[in-house]
Amino acid sequence: MTWWCTGLRWNDGRPAMGWYGRGPGRGERVSLLGYGQPLGFAARGERHCLGIRRAGRRTPCPTGRTVPGRAGNAQCPECAGLNRSFSVAADTNAGDPRTYRVYLAWFGAGLVKVGITAEERGSVRLLEQGAVAWAWLGRGPLMATRRTEELLRAALGVPDRIAYARKRSLRGDLPPAPERAAEVAALHARAAALEGWPESLERLESEVTDHAGAFGLDALPAPVRVITEMVPGGRVAGRLVGAAGPDLHFADGLVVDTRLLAGWELVAPGESGVTDVPEAEISVSGRDAAAAQDGLF
Repeated sequence: MTWWCTGLRWNDGRPAMGWYGRGPGRGERVSLLGYGQPLGFAARGERHCLGIRRAGRRTPCPTGRTVPGRAGNAQCPECAGLNRSFSVAADTNAGDPRTYRVYLAWFGAGLVKVGITAEERGSVRLLEQGAVAWAWLGRGPLMATRRTEELLRAALGVPDRIAYARKRSLRGDLPPAPERAAEVAALHARAAALEGWPESLERLESEVTDHAGAFGLDALPAPVRVITEMVPGGRVAGRLVGAAGPDLHFADGLVVDTRLLAGWELVAPGESGVTDVPEAEISVSGRDAAAAQDGLF
């Protein structure tokens, strides 16, 4: 069976690489990653669409189409369109009966967003987005949390989406944890004092969580280079020192956005011809060569 990478996953607060097996007995699995350990892989063959994953199950792409190496999403246009048709984020699944939560997520000094996530997912969404510190604001039905999200965006002047390059650029130069917590707590207090919250939303007390330990922030070097595209035979190797959101951070300052690994068959470096992987030097402002392809979430 061939195993295709599905990108970085967060399993009980720990980073792991996700895999999807195509063929008889296909399914999904994860491989936990350890900080301080060597990590190497090479891309083999072509990058393929991973199909649609919904409600914990993946439906293969019916045509097995290839996907451009620089695309931030390992889906062909048809599968991506079907995914959006059942998406809470795209407002195409307003009838979702699950309980949702509203959160504040902090990524660096002055960089905060508000969002919603299904309560059953716990804090996974915050780990996936690379939130350094965060706090819940409330819980309730989907549409009530969506209305609260819009209220807070307008009243607090914070976005619901942030370019990922901006988050990455601040990660190597963060203020101490108490300052991070204080900024989130202050915004939480401002939000709680606002009028107009939906009656069906249960407000939650401020309790700030910090992801320094989960991300390995204490040992994280400032990002110096970022992979902008995987290519057939392209190899990455180094010592993994941290992970945040979809990013893998290596000891030499290299950053690999695992969204670009999704859809590839990854093998040990010695199993594939070595090819230079395109990289870009990045500045502290995060204006790197991959910014044009960088996702918003």
